[in-house]
Amino acid sequence: MVAINKKVVVILFGLVVAIACCADAQTICNMTYVDLMACKPAAMPPNPPLPTNMCCAGVSHADLKCFCKYKKSTILPSIGVDPKLAMELPGKCNLPHPPTC
Repeated sequence: MVAINKKVVVILFGLVVAIACCADAQTICNMTYVDLMACKPAAMPPNPPLPTNMCCAGVSHADLKCFCKYKKSTILPSIGVDPKLAMELPGKCNLPHPPTC
């Protein structure tokens, strides 16, 4: 179940490129572009920092079930995000159990 939940976070980063043209005014699954970008450093190799409070706040307010439709994203590596590291964010943010896809 945790692996599935972590996959949802991967989707969140896949949307960064998709919403780059629409900056702060737009939200995707209740996360703003700023929220998404706040999480990016914590999912970049080789030695990512812990997610910031802003990142965790964004992930905690996101509609993670909404991100399920984006789970086949291939964009992540092209923007420097490691999917494995992105999938670790819910645990690093101590989030309660998000919905499964």
